[in-house]
This record gives sequence, C-alpha cells and structure tokens, in this order.
Amino acid sequence: MKRFRRGFYMIFAILVVLACSLPGNTHLTKAKENEGSTKVQPGIEVLLESHLDWIKGKRVGLVTNPTGVDSNLVSTVDILYEHPDINLTALFGPEHGIRGDQPAGAYVESYIDERTGLPVYSLYGSTWKPSKKMLENVDVLLFDIQDVGSNVYTYIYTLGFVMEAAAEYDKEVIVLDRPNPTGGVRVEGPVRTPDTVSFMGRFLLPVRHGMTVGELATMWNHEYNLGVNLKVAKMKGWKRTMHFEDTGLPFVLTSPNIPTTETAFLYTGTELLDDTSLSTGLGTTKPFELLGAPWINGEDLADDLNGRKIKGVSFRAAYFTPMFGNYQGQRLGGVQVHIENESAINLVELGLHIVDAMKDQHPEKFKITSSYDSLIGDKRVRPMILEDRSVEEITNLWKDELNDWVHNVRNHYLLYGPYPEKAQPYKNKGVLGIFPYDLELAPGQSKDLTVISFDKDGKKINIEPSLLSWKVEGDVGSINGNTFTAEKAGTGLVTLNYKDLQGKRSVIVAQNIINNIRHSVNPGYARVVFDLNKNTDYQISEEKGLLILTVPYAEIGPPLSTNENKTITIANSPIISKVTFDIVNGHTFEARFHLKVDKVRYEDPYFSNRIVIDLMNN
Repeated sequence: MKRFRRGFYMIFAILVVLACSLPGNTHLTKAKENEGSTKVQPGIEVLLESHLDWIKGKRVGLVTNPTGVDSNLVSTVDILYEHPDINLTALFGPEHGIRGDQPAGAYVESYIDERTGLPVYSLYGSTWKPSKKMLENVDVLLFDIQDVGSNVYTYIYTLGFVMEAAAEYDKEVIVLDRPNPTGGVRVEGPVRTPDTVSFMGRFLLPVRHGMTVGELATMWNHEYNLGVNLKVAKMKGWKRTMHFEDTGLPFVLTSPNIPTTETAFLYTGTELLDDTSLSTGLGTTKPFELLGAPWINGEDLADDLNGRKIKGVSFRAAYFTPMFGNYQGQRLGGVQVHIENESAINLVELGLHIVDAMKDQHPEKFKITSSYDSLIGDKRVRPMILEDRSVEEITNLWKDELNDWVHNVRNHYLLYGPYPEKAQPYKNKGVLGIFPYDLELAPGQSKDLTVISFDKDGKKINIEPSLLSWKVEGDVGSINGNTFTAEKAGTGLVTLNYKDLQGKRSVIVAQNIINNIRHSVNPGYARVVFDLNKNTDYQISEEKGLLILTVPYAEIGPPLSTNENKTITIANSPIISKVTFDIVNGHTFEARFHLKVDKVRYEDPYFSNRIVIDLMNN
C-alpha cells in the first residue's frame, strides 16, 4: 500500500512540474519560484536529511498535531507513513487532539486514524502520560509540535510526560525542533514555585522561557534526572534573535484560539488576564489581541495604556462582542494591542499593565480567582494586584530569582546562537536517571530506587551497584542499598554519585492527608477528585458493583473531616451513585465507589497533589 501511494505521489509531482511550465499558471509558477527561499529547516526535514539512521529499523511512535508539518505544509504523519524506510506504528495527540479540532480543556478520546489506520492515543484527557500498553509497539517516540513559548501552554508538559514514560519503559525520544514564536532572547516572569503546580508538570519555568522544545527537553533530562535516551533533530538556520515571521516557515494555528503569528507572540503576555473578570478576547476573531470587559471605556483605557509608554506596542480603543466564552453575546469595551517592535516588548510587563489599567477603571468590578497563582506561577502576585501595587514593584519580586535561573540553569542547555554572554553551546553529555520521580512518603514508608544511565552518545550504561554512592540530606530518612525509608517529617534531598555523573531527587516526608473529595458529571464520564497535601502512592481494586481506592499512611483532614455521614452523593451520573470513605486498619484511607453497574472502565490521570479518577459511561 505504501509503495502504491508513493508511486502515485511521484506521478502527481511530475504532473505538477509540467503544469508549472505552462503559461498562465501563475499560482504554481510563483510557488516554484519560492522554492528554497525558506531560511529555517524544521527538525522533521533535518531528521530525514541527516539522521534517518536514528529511526531506521525501529518502530516509531509520533506525538504531533496539525502544526507538525514541513516547510511545504506536508504533514509529518504523512511524511513518515509514506516513507519506505520508516515504520510508523502509533500516533499520540496532545490537548486539542491530533487534528486540532477539540476545544481547550476538552476530554479527548483515543481512536483509529482513518487516513493511516494507525491507533491514535490521547495524551490529554484520561491519560497524560503514555502507558506501557500504548508503547508496546513502539521503540522510539518522535515529538513534533509547534510551541508558543509560554509556561502555561500545555504541549511542552505533554513532552515532559512523554519523556517520563520513555525512561520508565526504556524507549528513545527524538524531539523534532521548531522555532519559539516569542524568540530565544528574552526570559520574563517569576520562575514557577512548586506550590503553584497544576497540569504544568514538575518542571518549573518562568512565564516566558525563551527556549525551543528541544532545549527544554535537554534541560529537563539533566536538571530533573529523567534518564531519557534523548536526541534533538536541531533546526538549520534558526537564530535566537528570530521571531516566527523571520523564519520563512508557514504558520499553522497552534490551537483553535491561536490563529496568527501575532496571537502566538502576544499570548504569553495577554494570557495573564485569564482567571480574572476580564476578557482575553476568546470568542472573537482576535483572541489575545482584543482585551476588555463590560464596564471598560475603550478610549480611556487606550489613553491610559498609551500614556504608560510600554515599549514595542500601542493600543487602539475597541468594542467587541464575544461569540462564545466569558461574556458571550455582551458588548465589551477595551483595546486592541498593536505590535510595533517585537524585540522591545516585555510580554509579562505588558500583561500586568493591562490588568492594572483595567482594574483601575472600576476596582469594585474587578475579580481575580485563586487559580491566578497557577497561571503566573507565584502566589505573591495576586495579593499585590489587589493591593494596587505598581507593575514595577511586582516585577522586582523575582528579578534576582529569574537571573539566577537564567545564568545557572537555562543558559547551560542552549542549542542555538547567538549565545548570551558567558554561555556556551550545549555539548552532549551523559545523563543519570533516578526512579521514581516523585519521592513523597509518609513516616515509616519505604521505596525502592531504580537507577538508569546513558552516555553522551545515547548508549545505555550498565550500572555497577557497588559504585553507587547515596547521600540523604535533611534528616528525613535513610538509604539501605537502593531502598529509601522515610523516618521523620520534613523535606530533604537524596543525592546519587556514579562515576562522573550525579543525580538528585527531592524528598517530602509527611503524613498523607485527604483534605476533600470533589466530583463532576461530564458528557461521557464522571470525575472524582481527592485533594491531598502531597503526592502519594495509592491502589485501586475492583469488586462487583464497587471500585475501591486505598491510600496508606493517611488521615482525613478538614473540610472532609466535617462530613459526619462519610458519604459523597453523586447525582445525575449513569455510572456512579455515591462515594463512601473511612480510615481502616488504623492508618489506611479507603474510598468505595458505589456503581450502578457491575463493572466500570476507569482512568486515573496524574495531577500534582490530587488523585483523579474518571469513570467512563461506556
């Protein structure tokens, strides 16, 4: 089948060339004249041109979406599927799905791709991290998705989960690199703190990180000791000073509400209006460019913002009516942001100035939710906004922390120039991985640690146990052989030295506390969420008509402890009626899901400090 299709496309290509030579066919003639004008080669083209040996003879899984295209807009899926020397066996899709047709946050199911007949596994919905079963027919995972440069854009965290699964199940990862639309020079905003983590993985980034996905993967592999056999198909021709329009590459909307290069650039800043009573322009033709609220006077707002002399942008008064989302059908006043000089724009300051100016018009109508902490990554910011502190005062909060991260972490993993002062191009080096990644236990609990390592050429190193040197800091526990036993509540650090490599893993020792049980009934599934004080181990078992969750070394905390009936009733679900809970055997939390059927299909996607269980209706 592949050979037939390949032959068909060769005949088609010959016909196109002949057609281009005919007079009057100006569209095709212009396309031919523009061949070779692209300044930047994306990673997919570099892989096929220079690194085909990386995947030849291997079963290939591809993580992608509609942005995975070459410089002629041919899908990476089709390129790999039609290639006679590549065995593409599985597809994996992030948020919005592999075809990009799902709305933000929508639950995406796995299915069979009609065009290729390959299984498509969803990595946004019930499963964020590829399972062992998903990877049974895969040797190497390729990641080819266009990012936008923001620390709250979910695609990069899909990459993080893919890397974790690859290390755990001994698979290779190859990142097919792409440009950062916000450039590779500026780094802005607070470095995310651990207490503001949600879906945004274990990887703590500033709001604007100024890195490509290949650079992020390289940094995470070393800084978090992931132990991944990782390669990056680097772009040719990309420079850190470039913005997307400088690359010569076609732009494919990265998600339904990022339709243009201007939107992709501004998103990192104007997204900071989210989780407030302000509109980011969703439901209009200019999301993240049109910004407002029902009580805003557009002319006054434009005058205020233009008077602030924010570098690189100007503002025009605008009135608009969102077709969906917040304030659907209501007329909003606000501004449109116009880009004048991309290189001069501090996107985080831009977003905060807009929030501040809008709030000032009617402070009593301005609202900001607790979710804003996770949006900006720093719990200090929200109260300062409400206290009407200046943007300069807010941004001064993190200057030293950001500079430290840039110079001592980020700048060690840059793959492209021009390089910052005192920074050098990253050179391949060995990597040491420690499993599990989450080392969070209760006092008295033990956990075996596994070590994996690869040299600078990606060759697996056979670990000699006698050469492993462990150290525990923080007086929270001890290691005997490769087993860590938690002893005292607190935080600590486990350090491993092996020859010339070093790995570290943070340790949290605390009693497991179940703070709350929440639920929602959605089309197709019911979700039950257990809020915890930290990540922990748990087990799920099944009996007829029951699903049973157990959490060892646990106690019930407020507000859940005030539930005298120890029952959570779930209405309007065809699959579950209630959840009952208690402490059994002295220290084990047990929750019993009372089903309306004998047996249920369920998923338990990873969330930090939560246990989430999705029960499917069919």
